[in-house]
Amino acid sequence: MTEKKNRSMIQRRLIPTYIFLIIVSFISVFPFYWMISAATNTSFDVSQGRIIPGSYAAQNFHNLIAGQDLWGSLGNSFLYAVVQTIVAIFICSLAGYGFEIYHDKAKDALFTVLLLAMMIPGVATMIPLFKMISNLGFLNSVWGFILPSISTPFLIMMFRQNSRSFPIDVMEAARIDGLSEFQIFLRMYMPIMKSTYAAAAVVTFMNAWNAYLWPKVIMTDNSAQTMPMLIANLASGYTTDYGMLMMGVLFCSIPTMIVFFVLQKQFAEGLTGAVK
Repeated sequence: MTEKKNRSMIQRRLIPTYIFLIIVSFISVFPFYWMISAATNTSFDVSQGRIIPGSYAAQNFHNLIAGQDLWGSLGNSFLYAVVQTIVAIFICSLAGYGFEIYHDKAKDALFTVLLLAMMIPGVATMIPLFKMISNLGFLNSVWGFILPSISTPFLIMMFRQNSRSFPIDVMEAARIDGLSEFQIFLRMYMPIMKSTYAAAAVVTFMNAWNAYLWPKVIMTDNSAQTMPMLIANLASGYTTDYGMLMMGVLFCSIPTMIVFFVLQKQFAEGLTGAVK
């Protein structure tokens, strides 16, 4: 009887916590709901603040694909984001692995310099990067998009920190079995650190997908534009069709949401340094 009473008291004490969490969850989800609702309403309804879904989704979609190269922009963004994600996590994981497994004072000093590079704003390097990419002939190409971001201090730091939990005994046993250092990295390190790779993939894919300023600088051809550039085009001009704009935002948001929901468990494990 006493146990039931204590359990009832605990549940009553948790009621304010549950109410607070419900309110916070509603506030977090409401912008996503409003985006979907706005994509189904006319521009006038959206400007008037209507939050109830309408029946104008088909017309907004038709206006979007009629006025903009939606499928081409989606394809470009997907190509750029996937290639950058694959190349970046491979290079940064290799660097983080080397910094931690084979570290010495010289590498620690170099890593410190690398971390200091995180304090340099991206716009400060925009002009020299543009000149380099232009001289290489990589304007309007996937290589021009990914080259400045295939090695980032944040990803290298994340892989280095998580590599501290990598079992050294496994590496020593692999060396005894005759595996080379690169084979150890491919066959041992990468499978064991899959949670870290998943977290890095989510971060890199979202950053690449949502990138706007750098693609705007190097993508001078409309056929090479990305989804954020397309959204910016929809919002520019003397008048804005908010229903069509929100339909474009919805299409731009779906891929990142899918990636996050598919990899959310591995993402949480990778951020906490979990090794499996």
